[in-house]
Amino acid sequence: MTIGNPKSDLSHEGLKAAFAGQSLFEDKTWRLSPEAWPLSSGEVREVERIGQACLEFYRATELLYTRSFEGKNLLRNAELRAPWVADYLDRGKPDWLVRHARSKAVRRTQPMVIRPDLLVTDDGFAMSEVDSVPGGIGLTAFLNDLYAAEAGIVGAGDRMSLAFYEAMASLRPDKTDPLVAIVVSDEAFTYRPEMDWLAERLRGLGKRVYCLHPGDLFPAGDSLCADIDGNPEELDVLYRFWELFDLGNIPVARHVFELLEGGSPLAVTPPMRHFQEEKLNLVLFHHPRLRDFWRENLSKGSWKLLKRAIPNGWIMDPVDLPPNAVLDAPEVGGQPIYRWEQLGDASQKERNLILKLSGFHENAWGARSVLYGSDASREEWTDGITEALEGADQNLYLLQEYKKPARLRHPVFGPDGTLFEMNGRLRLCPYYFVKGDGVELAGILATFCPADKKIIHGMRDAALLPVKEVKE
Repeated sequence: MTIGNPKSDLSHEGLKAAFAGQSLFEDKTWRLSPEAWPLSSGEVREVERIGQACLEFYRATELLYTRSFEGKNLLRNAELRAPWVADYLDRGKPDWLVRHARSKAVRRTQPMVIRPDLLVTDDGFAMSEVDSVPGGIGLTAFLNDLYAAEAGIVGAGDRMSLAFYEAMASLRPDKTDPLVAIVVSDEAFTYRPEMDWLAERLRGLGKRVYCLHPGDLFPAGDSLCADIDGNPEELDVLYRFWELFDLGNIPVARHVFELLEGGSPLAVTPPMRHFQEEKLNLVLFHHPRLRDFWRENLSKGSWKLLKRAIPNGWIMDPVDLPPNAVLDAPEVGGQPIYRWEQLGDASQKERNLILKLSGFHENAWGARSVLYGSDASREEWTDGITEALEGADQNLYLLQEYKKPARLRHPVFGPDGTLFEMNGRLRLCPYYFVKGDGVELAGILATFCPADKKIIHGMRDAALLPVKEVKE
């Protein structure tokens, strides 16, 4: 087993050469650094606890959705029904996708890879999203290996690659050597190089893992097959790297639905269950009508952790209210509002809010739909609110409080190779792989952006780094 490369050259020229030899992202570049991002042991333990809390949250979300559409009571010792939850989560989705998500064949299935976005603030970690179709798995595994000479790398060597494989293989306990296909859509083509790298790495470790295009798959009776090394073979596990809004461009999608609902042993993860991919789930965590539900269905520790980490948020559903009612929404001028359009009059300080699409849309992933109110002009902010409300019958937007990342410093190479201390802000993306009733933290991708960037994502000016644990 490969355990990393202790001879990695972390100089500017060495790092440039290492990345030049592996195009992990199509046409993407970023800043380089000679050091992994340091986290204390206490911070790493906190990140581990967040992973378990996220798994519990996914399971509770399924219970909430199921009881909502079935019209069942949500609480043990009190009356609470919330059909509006399923209405929100199903909005704009095709009927056949909703039927599949509700079918007994996929009950109690959740993503096997979970990745939240954690902003590092002065008050701790703020969870802005949870992604069940995350990019960066291959990149983070590569970085873990590249920086393996540093002590304490989280997921050093091949641990992250193997954790991915073990999570996939656990879906087919009947197979001693399952055939795993990582299927990357054209919409997600920029991530194909890193998935190719991951599959190649695992084949080097003796695992049957291949990165394929949706067009490489074909039905064969009660099976889904692909040509593997020139021979047609039946797939055991399909790792879906496509968004559900893109199903129309996946030729075998309907066949996969039929196989799963017909009892095929084929395993697909993440499951094609739309409600698990809606950003508004985090907003539902703070919904005043659902507080008792979350307290009943999460462990005490996970409930407290999520309450602290998830920023407050609101679903922008334009509804007519009676004269004596107000919205559960941010205040404007110190007063509650009764129409979402009133947010257009909010001051710059009151616009310390993030506006973004919830899901099932080509603009709902990455930072495509994100608008930071305090950084936008009044016209941009008003236009964003108008767009959100006009499309709410098909695609819901949500508001979240903006938790400002702390200012931090880290050594980074400039374009000419000069090393300097960059002043910036940090996002951590921990990768958790489901393992039995828990999760394994097998790697953390740190994105360090210049301090003037309000929205942190993988940009040219950012540094992408693995994380190391520094003993206290």
